[in-house]
Amino acid sequence: MPSEGRCWETLQALRSSDKGRLCYHRDWLVRGEDILEECTSVPKLSSYSGWVIDHILPPKQENLSSSETSTSSRSTSGLDQPSSVPKSPIESLALSPASPGIPATPDGTTGKHESQPTEPMVLQSSRGIRVEGCIRMYELVHRMKGTEGLRQWQEEQERMVRALSEMASEQLKRFDERKELKHHKEFQDLREMMEKSSREALGQQEKLKAEHRHRAKILNLKLREAEQQRLKQVEQERLWREEGQGRLRSLYALQEELLHLSQQLDSADRHKDLLKVDLSAFRSRGNQLCSLISGIIRAASENGFPTVEDQAVAERALQEMRDLFRSAKACEDKRRQDEGEAQGKRQESQTQQGPEVREEPPTPSLGSRGEQSQDLPMKAQDSTMQWYQELQEASSQCVLAFEGLTNSKDSQVRKLKMDLLKAASIPVNQISSVAGSKLKEIFDKIHSLLSGKLVHSGGRSVCVTMNPQGLDFVQYRLAEKFVEKAEDEVASHHGAAFPVAVVASGIWELHPRVGDLILAHLHKNCPYSVPFYPAFKKGMALEDYQKMLGYQVVGSKVEGQETFLKRMSGMICFYAAIIQLRWPYGTRQEVHPHGLNHGWRWLAQILNMEPLSDVTATLLLDFLEVCGNALMKQYQAQFWKMMLLIKEDYCPRIEAITNPGEMGSVSRLQHFLEKCLQRKEIPVPKGLLTSSFWRS
Repeated sequence: MPSEGRCWETLQALRSSDKGRLCYHRDWLVRGEDILEECTSVPKLSSYSGWVIDHILPPKQENLSSSETSTSSRSTSGLDQPSSVPKSPIESLALSPASPGIPATPDGTTGKHESQPTEPMVLQSSRGIRVEGCIRMYELVHRMKGTEGLRQWQEEQERMVRALSEMASEQLKRFDERKELKHHKEFQDLREMMEKSSREALGQQEKLKAEHRHRAKILNLKLREAEQQRLKQVEQERLWREEGQGRLRSLYALQEELLHLSQQLDSADRHKDLLKVDLSAFRSRGNQLCSLISGIIRAASENGFPTVEDQAVAERALQEMRDLFRSAKACEDKRRQDEGEAQGKRQESQTQQGPEVREEPPTPSLGSRGEQSQDLPMKAQDSTMQWYQELQEASSQCVLAFEGLTNSKDSQVRKLKMDLLKAASIPVNQISSVAGSKLKEIFDKIHSLLSGKLVHSGGRSVCVTMNPQGLDFVQYRLAEKFVEKAEDEVASHHGAAFPVAVVASGIWELHPRVGDLILAHLHKNCPYSVPFYPAFKKGMALEDYQKMLGYQVVGSKVEGQETFLKRMSGMICFYAAIIQLRWPYGTRQEVHPHGLNHGWRWLAQILNMEPLSDVTATLLLDFLEVCGNALMKQYQAQFWKMMLLIKEDYCPRIEAITNPGEMGSVSRLQHFLEKCLQRKEIPVPKGLLTSSFWRS
């Protein structure tokens, strides 16, 4: 045992010596220069050690002695090996002729020249191999221990992962249970709250029912009282209406007599050169009295019916008018008597002298109904009135032409009628001053409809040729829609007249019948666009006369004067715009179907008629603001003469018949005339469509 340990120590010392660190190779003669390099390198085990351990040692091992086993155990640092470890193969390897470290001769014997010097080296090599094998086994054992430890660690980690997974699963189950419990509790609370609310609501409902029954009893009592009060009020209103209508009829009778007396005064004043009597003061006062009666009737129309005070004032005005007429008659009789006496004296003197006597023309009496003055008649020229009647007859014939379509009971025909009405109305409603391209699309759609093409409207396709009366119906409704748009939209904003008018003018050029129907509707809704002042006829109903004047009458309720003037202004602005505009994409070869010459005719005729209080001044101002610039460029000097005539002659006439509290429209007209005459320029109307508009 001790000798074995000293052997290992000796082996270790030899291995650590300079000579032990040298490498010995059998092929050193072949390798040549590599020997020196290997001698200087660090010692290392042979590459054949693994092969020896794997292939030679197991079958040739012999049992080691007990001392060698213990020594081997100490050398491997306590490696776990069996007690009967086989004998190290190093000794047998040193004696074996088949060892790869000792070459053999062909006959199986070792060469003599090599046997003596190699024995110590073989011994040393066998010990190194043994050490190397022990090292390899030590590494193998440690690798196996490491592998086993790794395997155990992996198993431990897997157990931990499984434990954590199970714990997480249990926690998730507990969480779900707590969540479900919470939801169940909330549901229970909500159900209890709803049941409580339901009970409270039922109680409140019962309480409200009781209150409702109580209030219903009270309301029934109040309703019966209110019904009795209403019946009483209706009876009182009926009596008041009958009295009011009686007073209104009386006022119209007074006005008719007053106008008759005023007309006789006017007739006498026109023949003042023959009568040689100045009746201008009587005529002026008569006009004032006529305006007073007209103002009373207009105020009565706005308020419902005239009061007793209004009737008393009208009777006093009539009495004053009669006194004026008697005074004028007395002046005429006196003047005639004086002329008769003077004529008698002249006849006597002529009889004495003997010359031939010449008879004077008879002087018209004040009570005779002479012809109205050609300067200021109460109606337009006969040719204008004939034109007005022809347009109204054409409109009536158009209505009769599509009467079958209007009164048809067939559902398909009625649906077609509604589709045609939408196709005619929707494009007109879409007219605006947004862009010229949009206006062109609207014009093309209307033109296509009137030309018999298929158009889309309201999600349906429709054509006027689907019914023989379709074209007449569309033309009439289209013209009516143009005038209604002027009556509503243009009345609120005068600048809106230009886009509506330019489309209407373009349609008028391509479809003249539509233009005639537009004029017919315009004249019917606004007779002042003719111009035409309807006269009150005996036996005519009040509502019918007010409708002839242009007022809107719903039942027995007449619209207010301000609303009436606003609508009339809208239609006059539309007419003033349509006579000066032409469709820019049409042919310019033909003349305007209703151009500026008609505007000049309208202006001349309105100035040759007696003015109406508040109406004439308002319409004149609106017409000049919209169309004055175009008339100025067309007629130049003649237009300025007309403007001067309005300012110096016609405005005083309007002032004479206007009540002092209604001078606003007259003042605005005078201010406009003075401003234009001072600058010699009529401003361009607001909203006029420029060239840039059509490029948008």
